[in-house]
Parts: sequence; structure tokens; C-alpha cells
Amino acid sequence: LPALLLAFYARWKVRSTYTQYNRKPNARGLSGYEVARILLRSAGLDHIRVEEVPGELNDHYDPKRNILRLSRGVAQSRSVAALGIVAHEIGHAMQDASDYTPLRVRSGLVPIVNIGSWLGPIIFFAGFFLSGFTGSTAIAWLGLFLFAGTVVFALITLPVEFNASKRALQLLRIYQLADGRELQEAKAVLDAAALTYVAALAQALSTMLYYVFLLTGFSRRD
Repeated sequence: LPALLLAFYARWKVRSTYTQYNRKPNARGLSGYEVARILLRSAGLDHIRVEEVPGELNDHYDPKRNILRLSRGVAQSRSVAALGIVAHEIGHAMQDASDYTPLRVRSGLVPIVNIGSWLGPIIFFAGFFLSGFTGSTAIAWLGLFLFAGTVVFALITLPVEFNASKRALQLLRIYQLADGRELQEAKAVLDAAALTYVAALAQALSTMLYYVFLLTGFSRRD
């Protein structure tokens, strides 16, 4: 329950903070798309293509295709929120260019997590049910092991996202795209987004602990 409440709070915090600073124009009057081109050129990442995509707050950097995808609201916005979001995604592009280890580890975990996040719980509960007949929890433990990849992924995501935000603020300061006040406001947007990753870790960890408690409780009853 605490993890679930944290997730709801994180979503509300992201939405409210983004809405607040999306209404605030940045001093340079630059759109998100313009900021992206300036920072990519300044960082020596001119080869990265910038694309505008439909949706909201679905901005991301695609390392496989070297594409920075910006939601329409961010690409066209001349707000402080757009400054922070665009710079953050370029922070990921810089991580990719510098072969940042946590990013490589996270990318390598994606196939495992894509399978384990949905198959792990199925195997766990199937094994837990069968253990009542067989007396063995081996299958359930296998399901838990598969799901544990989700926890590892959520954990390794934290340094990746925190580092991207740190790079973002440095970029905005070095290339004078934001003054002191705007840097603090952009940081507020990025901090709110970071809370969602903390909430994701809390949810994954609490779910895994719940599985462990079920199995250890079953063993004690045995």
C-alpha cells in the first residue's frame, strides 16, 4: 500500500509540476525543438535526429536509432519545463555516446525484464498453487527469480536517470540557456520525474518481498 500511494503521489507530482512550469516561458524564448538542436550541436551530437511525436510526456532518446523523440507539447513549447525535459533526454544521448556503464547494463536487462515482469508472477503463483499438492516450492522460487529482474532494472534505472538530470542542468548552465531561477525551476521538473522511478523501485521491491513472505510463510507452515 505505501508503494502504491507513492506511485499515485509521484504521478500527481509530475503532472502538477509540469503543468506549472509549462505555463512559464523561458527567458530565451526557445522552443523545445530549438533547444534540442542547440544542445546536440554544442555536445558534438549532430548525428542525432530530432523527431516530433504525438502524445504527452513520452519524450525519450532511442539509442538504437540515434533519434531524440520529443512529444508535440515539449517540441513546440517555449517553456521552462521544455528546457528541463529536452536537456534531460540529451543527457541520455551523452550517456550513450560516452558508453555510460549503468545505461549499458540497463539496456542489457530490457529483454530479461520484458519476459520476467509478466511471466515471473504467472510462474510464481502457479508454483505456489502446485506446492500445496507437491510440497515443493521450487517452481514458485523460479518465478520469483524471474520477477527479481524487474527489481534490478528499477534499481539500475535510478543512477541512469539521476545522472541524465545532472548532465541536463550542466548543459543548460554551460550554454547559458537558463539563468539561476530557471535552473531551479527546471530542476523541480526533473526531480518530480525522478520520483516516479523511485516509486517504480518501491513497487517492484514490495511485490518481490510479498512473494518471499508468501513462500517463507508456506515453508514455516510446512
